[in-house]
Amino acid sequence: MGNTFGQVFRVTTWGESHGAAIGAVVDGCPSRLPLSAADIQPDLDRRAPGQSHLVTQRKESDTVQILSGVYEGQTLGTPISLLIPNQDMRSGDYRDMQEKYRPSHADYTYDAKYGVRDWRGGGRTSARETAGRVAAGAIARKLLALRHQVEIVAWVSSVGDIHVDCDVETVTLDAVEQTPIRCPDPATAAAMIARIEAIRKDGNSIGGTITCAVRRAPAGWGAPVFDRLEADLGKAMLSLPASKGFEIGSGFAGTRLTGREHNDPFYMDGDRVRTRTNHSGGVQGGISNGETIYFKVAFKPTATIMTEQHTVNIRHEDTTLSGRGRHDPCVLPRAVPMVETMAALVLADHALRHKAGAGAGE
Repeated sequence: MGNTFGQVFRVTTWGESHGAAIGAVVDGCPSRLPLSAADIQPDLDRRAPGQSHLVTQRKESDTVQILSGVYEGQTLGTPISLLIPNQDMRSGDYRDMQEKYRPSHADYTYDAKYGVRDWRGGGRTSARETAGRVAAGAIARKLLALRHQVEIVAWVSSVGDIHVDCDVETVTLDAVEQTPIRCPDPATAAAMIARIEAIRKDGNSIGGTITCAVRRAPAGWGAPVFDRLEADLGKAMLSLPASKGFEIGSGFAGTRLTGREHNDPFYMDGDRVRTRTNHSGGVQGGISNGETIYFKVAFKPTATIMTEQHTVNIRHEDTTLSGRGRHDPCVLPRAVPMVETMAALVLADHALRHKAGAGAGE
């Protein structure tokens, strides 16, 4: 079903926004990987609500508990169960949404599919679900770093019409984390923050893009034709709440180039095959080529806004609805670790699939 991701490194998330807890089960993680809650918590802290005035003010510690699959600081090769208690729920803020569908939210479509939904905090449709993903992704990130020296860094590259182009080879996590918007360019970050503050005061929301770079992934990861690396990355990113678009390498801008302009010439760098440009975004023919993998994800404005809007209710009658409660005026700051997480899950899965398939590089 749709709650499990991956083929070898498999993650199943569970839980609702205002239930007792949320979490994930990781199956397929190799044994003897050093692991503790301290390896997982930093990424959860980056995703957590209430971390700045730019995001929802719901207060959750998001303290992870490892219930199984780890003994004496090492993974056992058995399923790793992760639990994150919910603490700060205000279900009364969602009472109107019990009967009224939020425009552009999943309230209506969940009713249409399942005939029932947990309206408290958005239930399973809430971005709170992603805490389980991020906990699982921290394990994938450590696996990639220790066994393949892979580094994953994402950042906010646009908010509305404010954008910045950064060098995908040089952006660091420290630079990303220096501002609450998670944009590595200080001047652009200040403009983005001012825009979000104004949007929030107006009871509105705004979207933008996140760019992600995966460095030092070796050549050979990916499984054509249907499990091409960029196809799995695209599916992963578009599974995130509020995501609306994905492009890798030159993306749509590449359609304005000719073949002579777009092709990435090969050359030898010692005993390594390299490319002089990277319009391909580190993937050719659905397989990583050893260059930096970089892509961009588009996120729409948050659906729940503090403005009265036309909608219908569960009896299919016309009505109006104005949002209440604590909501992100912009999902981007908290979506940065979510994008890194999904990239880590895809790459860890393909790394293990490549090893199992006895690729030429093994």
